[in-house]
Amino acid sequence: MSRFDLAVLGGGPGGYVAAIRGAQLGQKVCIIEKEKLGGVCLNWGCIPTKALIKNAEVYSLIKHSEDYGIKVQNISVDFKKNVKRSRDISQRLSKGIEFLMKKNNIEHFSGTGRLKSKNSIEVKNDDKAYIVEAEKIIIATGARPKTFPGLDFDSKNVISSKDAMLLTTPPKDLIIIGSGAIGVEFAYYFSEFGTKVHIVEMMDRILPNEDQDVSEEVEKNFKKSGMKISKGVRVSKIQSMKQSAKVFLESEEIEKIIKAEKVLLAVGVTGNIDNLGLRDLGIEIETGAIKVDNFNRTNIENIYAIGDVCGPPWLAHVASAEGHVAAEHSAGINVAPIDYANIPGCTYCQPQVGSLGMTEEEAISAGFNIKIGKFSFQASGKAMAVGSTTGFVKLIFDKKYGELLGAHIVGSEATEMIAELGIAKALEATWDDLSMTVHAHPTLSEAIMEAAMDAQGHSIHQ
Repeated sequence: MSRFDLAVLGGGPGGYVAAIRGAQLGQKVCIIEKEKLGGVCLNWGCIPTKALIKNAEVYSLIKHSEDYGIKVQNISVDFKKNVKRSRDISQRLSKGIEFLMKKNNIEHFSGTGRLKSKNSIEVKNDDKAYIVEAEKIIIATGARPKTFPGLDFDSKNVISSKDAMLLTTPPKDLIIIGSGAIGVEFAYYFSEFGTKVHIVEMMDRILPNEDQDVSEEVEKNFKKSGMKISKGVRVSKIQSMKQSAKVFLESEEIEKIIKAEKVLLAVGVTGNIDNLGLRDLGIEIETGAIKVDNFNRTNIENIYAIGDVCGPPWLAHVASAEGHVAAEHSAGINVAPIDYANIPGCTYCQPQVGSLGMTEEEAISAGFNIKIGKFSFQASGKAMAVGSTTGFVKLIFDKKYGELLGAHIVGSEATEMIAELGIAKALEATWDDLSMTVHAHPTLSEAIMEAAMDAQGHSIHQ
């Protein structure tokens, strides 16, 4: 039996961050993970998908190289190498996490963990089982792709995001069910490599959690690239066949069947809360997620839960932030809770999407008298110079005080630019602060300054 100050169950971006922070605070820490360290994010999600998307961006740039006065002939794609690059990056990063565990003297137990009491975890690896005891426990077991009755994977024709990133040849045609971040990122990726993509969305627009103007801009560009998009339709079932799959669609007007070589289910995720012994200990669960307080503490005082097992937002950076909070709070440090109203959301298709705070609709529904500032990248000198003029910056302010309520960027570097607005909102910046902060010229970030000026009626360059 091993005894620790802190045991972390799960080695993803929440778990390993919590473990490292705990060790930095002088605690004896262990981490329990049955797969490679880094979780879905490093191994099957955030990082490898971005590597694949970068491959698609490079291919797209080469295809349009004549716009820059450069002629490239006889372009060919080694799709297996494309996938291998993604896998190699994941393996390198996972090994990096292993190094960080050793560096911080964190003991790594390889196996599946189950809570046996409020201070003990049973770890199983093959036929072996042993007990780990800890004063404090952090649950960080992540999530898995969601399925519904009649909508399930066979990993052949009906695939998950994990299956999709291992395809060594792009399918001739692909139906993607769901148009959140995962769905639209794979739509962009496969479309660039020649797949005929058809997105099916139950809501009335793609990226339904984003500001409507952003959703419309991405949809416009996707359609321009040749994608088909069906909105406001429900999938009743999927039928997998020998070499393809059928998708049965229902809406108020029609019922029809569409067919493709592959169907990608991208309808969200659900937390890994099963077989952890939660109910035996009486840990409260609400709508399929572990219920926690502002410091990610469960109803059992020494047990914390972080990341996807706590429900939305299902984001790696949220899990990491919660890992910091839980590790520090469990060590007795006076730590501030996370401001969930200021969490950035990023989507890495092209054009990229970066957003935080309220959408226009949400701000109006909340009773704010708002003022909107908008600046198009078509009017940006830097965007013209680099050849990426798609999209805009949209800022939502409280008209009375000029307080920033929401920020929405769609464009080539939106996921990088949104960080400035996260800092601005955290510091309660106003439109004056943003418009009077001198931005370097020429940069894409000038669009933020111009959008703040536009909200006050005096944008210079549009």
